[in-house]
Amino acid sequence: MPDYTLFLTLNTFSLTGGLEKVCRSVSKVLYDNSLMGDCGFDMYSIHDTNNGAYSNPYIPAERFKGFGGSRIRFILNSFIKGRGAKNIIISHINLLPVAWLIKLFSPRTRLIMFAHGIEIWGIPLGLKKKMLYDCDQILCVSHFTKKRVKELYSIPENKLEVLNNCLDPFLPSINTINRLPQIRNRYGIKSDSKVIFTLTRLNSNERYKGYDRVIEAISLLKNEFPELRYLIGGGYDLEEKKYLDEIIERLGLQGSIIFSGFIPDSDLPAHFRMADIYIMPSSQEGFGLVFIEAMYYGIPVIAGNSDGSVDALLEGALGSLVDPMNINEIKNAIKNILTNIKNTKPDYKLLMNHFSFENYKKKLNLYY
Repeated sequence: MPDYTLFLTLNTFSLTGGLEKVCRSVSKVLYDNSLMGDCGFDMYSIHDTNNGAYSNPYIPAERFKGFGGSRIRFILNSFIKGRGAKNIIISHINLLPVAWLIKLFSPRTRLIMFAHGIEIWGIPLGLKKKMLYDCDQILCVSHFTKKRVKELYSIPENKLEVLNNCLDPFLPSINTINRLPQIRNRYGIKSDSKVIFTLTRLNSNERYKGYDRVIEAISLLKNEFPELRYLIGGGYDLEEKKYLDEIIERLGLQGSIIFSGFIPDSDLPAHFRMADIYIMPSSQEGFGLVFIEAMYYGIPVIAGNSDGSVDALLEGALGSLVDPMNINEIKNAIKNILTNIKNTKPDYKLLMNHFSFENYKKKLNLYY
């Protein structure tokens, strides 16, 4: 199978996080290439089931196989299918052992791994560390991730490439999404209220997203903007919710901070269109796919200036970068946008020039 590629993932269609969205875009690139006769491919997922792939617009069901969590079947099938392939592409470092095993018996097969963020920033020991060195190419989603990988593992420069994430090719167009009043009504937000939006899991292990500091910043703005509302979208654990509720009570922000819980992908465009600002001043973001999605829907964005968010905002050309630990900087960035919304909207043409799916396809094809 000299022109065959096997793409291995943890989840693709069963979850809706940023990593899964990346996997869908990669699968679409591989399928498009197969239609051109460039490279045959299959996609295997440990945790997805086959049913989860039947209705997706990215690849046909015959190119996808889910193993429903059966690691042994996944490993055996991947090994059989992958031997002799031109490329093995893996979406996550946890898939490295099975890909390395294939390469051990098929040394001419190229092993390509995606490196996203926190999943690769812990230092593996022993054999797993050697497996990293044996990768032919590591595609880092940002310069920040590349720098961390290089520093932690001393990977040769020629094996590390930066491939920023892209917009989903099937995102609904901004022209088809209206500012729906029923979304505001759902949360009891008045029509004249300004809305700041963050979309993330609320977990004490992921507090680096900076939503607690945004709440602190809003407390400094409540006299100037009494109707300002902060909508935090995403699932949460009870411990983290309690932590945030205590901050809200201490600052007297009851009614100003709204927790939506999980938001389905189908509802996200309407939430973006409702918002006046998207904010997530993180300090350890690998890239931040949600930033470019928010900008796609025309929302001014505020992000941290010390992680992969810098790539997503093109070093500030597309939005505002702040010190994620500096509450006054966060406050001032919010105030600047609220008083100057028309002139702080992202440059749509610049966004698409860098983060469109077609641009991503061209770049990925250079590497595999």
